[in-house]
Amino acid sequence: RVFSEPVRLSETSESDHHYSPIIWADENDHLHVLYGCHRTPGTYLVSKRPVGEQAHAITWKKMPLIAPKLSYPTVYRIHGDKEVIYYRTDGHTSSWTYKISADNGKTWSGPERDVTDLDFKGRLDWSSYQVKIPSRDGKRLHVVFTDYDDNKNSPAPQRFYNPRYDRLVNNEWKYNLSYLSIDLRNHAVYNADGASVTTPVDLDYAKAHCRIWDTEWRGAGIPPVVCLDGKDEPSFLHVLSGKNIRSHDYYYVHRKKGRWKQTLIRSSNHQWNSGHLSRDAKGILHAYLIVGEGYLAGGYMDKHGGGRIEEWVSADKGSSWKKLRDVTPRQKLYQGWRFNNVQPVVRPDGSIVEGMLLFYGWKDKDRPEASAFLLHE
Repeated sequence: RVFSEPVRLSETSESDHHYSPIIWADENDHLHVLYGCHRTPGTYLVSKRPVGEQAHAITWKKMPLIAPKLSYPTVYRIHGDKEVIYYRTDGHTSSWTYKISADNGKTWSGPERDVTDLDFKGRLDWSSYQVKIPSRDGKRLHVVFTDYDDNKNSPAPQRFYNPRYDRLVNNEWKYNLSYLSIDLRNHAVYNADGASVTTPVDLDYAKAHCRIWDTEWRGAGIPPVVCLDGKDEPSFLHVLSGKNIRSHDYYYVHRKKGRWKQTLIRSSNHQWNSGHLSRDAKGILHAYLIVGEGYLAGGYMDKHGGGRIEEWVSADKGSSWKKLRDVTPRQKLYQGWRFNNVQPVVRPDGSIVEGMLLFYGWKDKDRPEASAFLLHE
């Protein structure tokens, strides 16, 4: 496998990874790049010509702004060869919404009301982190989110009190899971039971109508991973604190006979450990977990988790799990390294390319440098 030389998009840069580019290709093989998005409109570029294996250089044209401000944008191809972009509209406490383009990015339009806005009705600073994936036919968008008190406007330390652990924590612990299904054809929103949902969803409304797991003040740094079964039903992989805020476990979250269940897979060593969940052609579930001995603390790199990568599998629809193998790079060069953020390689419609995973790793806990890895089997 041969990769091209890096393509420079701009002479300016930011140290915050939020400004990193996202890329996608339209049905005519034009490459789209959106970068510099963190409470900003970002820069949106499209290649002037189709990009293929023989392309030695790319010339770009600048596209109109998608929205006044974008954070965490994600793009998928959906029904009718359209694209949907789902994003946060500003900072931590702002709303989340989406827009759809039917003309390869020239124009974008979205729902009249945003999808979620947790502090919309007076719950000052309550925020969410969200994960989304389109249905197989591209007509729906599955959305799952955690909630937490960001506590930044007129901050009061006591608002970080966690009754489960009887101590103050901080905004790194996100609680609960709530689920929404968006009909991308008419902007209707539903909960997991198929009931219509009023938008924007605020914190109390989410608790009453959208919550699928009350974690009872156990928290995570990140939202869960979403996986779809053959009937387009979602299940989730979620890391969550346990007996104290320095112990964590991975759970498989799924619905069985109408009730949401959580199955423990194995322990983890940090609330920011980001794994991956997939289902193969035989229906076997594969969970790629970041694990380690003892809570990982200290250092610029280690403060957001990291460890070895283990693959666990379930052949009984998630009821039980067993370790299949360790997929951590074993070459001498990588001894003592830590790894995190296991991601699939996805097609434009969000479907997963089997046998390929991306992740990153680093050795020095204090130096902000890392290497990218591609596992291709």
